[in-house]
Amino acid sequence: MPPKAAEPLPANPYNPLCWITGTPSIGEGTWIGAFTLIDGLGGLAIGRGCNISSGAQILSHSTVLRCVSERKHDKVDTKPTEIGNFVFIGANAVVQMGARIGDHSVVGSGAVVLEDFEAPPYSLIAGVPARVVRNIKGEVDACGTPLA
Repeated sequence: MPPKAAEPLPANPYNPLCWITGTPSIGEGTWIGAFTLIDGLGGLAIGRGCNISSGAQILSHSTVLRCVSERKHDKVDTKPTEIGNFVFIGANAVVQMGARIGDHSVVGSGAVVLEDFEAPPYSLIAGVPARVVRNIKGEVDACGTPLA
């Protein structure tokens, strides 16, 4: 018997090609690109005015320990993940469970933000594994007053 076909992605108000699981809190004005995974199964808060680029994955659960222990660890691990206000997450970036990204930060394309990573506001975060490269507050402040 052939395997069962995958179900279509559930509808969401952000992007028809985005998969949102659980019940994440997503702030007003946040944009989510195609081919993203927004995992709210373990608790996820995304602030207002964020941009989440195509292919990004924001996670709040993990099955790693369950898998490698041959299911002796018989549960799915969860930790709340927090993305601040006005955060830009680049294409194909991964934010693992328990990470906290401060307001006005940038997660670079392809970065892998590890479990329990914490970044203060105005951080430029890049690399595998991700690290805070520098503070971008001066550049943000130089942009002037927003229009709205």
